[in-house]
Amino acid sequence: MASTHHQIGESEHHEGPAGTRWIWLVFWLLLAITGVEVALGIIKPGILMRSFIGTTYLNILFILLTLVKAYYIVAYFMHLKFERKGMIYTIVLPMVILIPYLLFIVLTEGFYINNMLQ
Repeated sequence: MASTHHQIGESEHHEGPAGTRWIWLVFWLLLAITGVEVALGIIKPGILMRSFIGTTYLNILFILLTLVKAYYIVAYFMHLKFERKGMIYTIVLPMVILIPYLLFIVLTEGFYINNMLQ
């Protein structure tokens, strides 16, 4: 029986940064963003409660902060930042295409239902 050995090439082996310092930096960043979200949710500043594109600026800010947190979670804790570009594109590109498409469907149907109910 022939024995096959697979050597891991330089391009196939991906390691994140050494140590745990980077984990704690990302943790504190995520905690700070979450703290800002919670504080804004409690305070609800009047300037952010103005309507814009059918929602408030506060909701848009929550969505943006959540997307920033999602990026850091996927990039660092799921180690996607340390993968090859091809792997990153296979995960990110479908999302970049799918999210606007689903958003279009939800908004189109939502406006249709809203118009039918009025």
